[in-house]
Amino acid sequence: MAENNPTSPIAPLAPYPPLPPTESRSRAPEFYGFVAWTSTYLLFSLYLLWALLPDEYIVWLGVSWYPNREWAVLVPAYSVAVVLLTYFTYFALAFAGTPAFSDISTITDSKAHLPPVDAPNPYLAHAQPGVIPEMYDIPIGLVNRVVYGGARPQRRAVEARGDSTSS
Repeated sequence: MAENNPTSPIAPLAPYPPLPPTESRSRAPEFYGFVAWTSTYLLFSLYLLWALLPDEYIVWLGVSWYPNREWAVLVPAYSVAVVLLTYFTYFALAFAGTPAFSDISTITDSKAHLPPVDAPNPYLAHAQPGVIPEMYDIPIGLVNRVVYGGARPQRRAVEARGDSTSS
């Protein structure tokens, strides 16, 4: 029974789906990782030898042709430039794809669940006793009226009347 459950009281964060037993898993990733690690160190060591050894030693080792030494500096410099250009390109694409602050897509999207236009105001349905209104997204205009516009019309009405005692 415990084998079918993804979690148990002993290990509530057990992996789901459960991992296969150790003896049936392949050990290939371990070998690939070891080969990648050793080949990286070997290539870096060869790069350092090529970049730092004098020509006499390289010829003595039996190497008859190798690239010019200026590439020992140019390849890392170009690599850094490509990485920085890649970051710059992704930032530029993100900025280019970002809508303006005045665009409605910064506030809502096509997945918003808004009430139909011809229906009575569903946001007042909670005022009726015993009624659970249907769930809708609240439009930003209504949020702004409630948050920022509630007290101002009353003040304007009071100021228009000339009644200064109600403040």
